[in-house]
Amino acid sequence: MTRLLDTTAPVTLEPVPATTVVEGSPQAGARPLAEVVGTEVGVWELTAGTVTDVEVDEVFVVLSGSATVSFEDGEVIDLGPGVTVHLRAGDRTTWTVHEVLRKVYVAGA
Repeated sequence: MTRLLDTTAPVTLEPVPATTVVEGSPQAGARPLAEVVGTEVGVWELTAGTVTDVEVDEVFVVLSGSATVSFEDGEVIDLGPGVTVHLRAGDRTTWTVHEVLRKVYVAGA
């Protein structure tokens, strides 16, 4: 049984739905790596551009890239390697990606 999770594994990217795109032509994709007690662990990428989202309950750590995530309540977080964030289900966010963002996430199923 393999215990090592490959956070460098390729992620298949697809265009983000046009209804969520604010600027650019961003693409996104995710690759599940494991499930632990009903919780998914995976890798997610988003290419340059600006998109909106409604979040699920998730904790993530940025592996590479740079972005800014803005919350509806006015909070703004600059994202870069090593930054760890807790998103709460229902958070309304705007993601502005400057350099392809890659994160490892842990999200409730």
